[in-house]
Amino acid sequence: MDKVFIEALEIECVIGIYEWERKIKQPLSFDIEMAFDNRKPAASDDIGDTLNYKAVSKRLIAFVESSSFQLVETLAERCADIVLAEFGVGWLRLKLAKPGAVRGSKAVGVVIERGQRP
Repeated sequence: MDKVFIEALEIECVIGIYEWERKIKQPLSFDIEMAFDNRKPAASDDIGDTLNYKAVSKRLIAFVESSSFQLVETLAERCADIVLAEFGVGWLRLKLAKPGAVRGSKAVGVVIERGQRP
């Protein structure tokens, strides 16, 4: 299975369950792997045949920056829904990390897989 990936995409948004978290923007980090057959774009050398990771990144940045969820689980699901529905991806693995959320840890978060592996 070929994969297109986006690694350590940093986006700030309002996220969290505590009152103080609802008043600030916090950084999140996204790692995304998306199943995509890369043979056609490799043969054509045409951006129109690819899964355009810049377009995916820009769409997620716009969505996440304007979001205001309490749970990282909810945000991860909504982001997965966007990629699956809008970019013709049949499977993805999304890791959403919230740095500094727990003292002593680099980050906490969730990893989800959605869709059917080819």
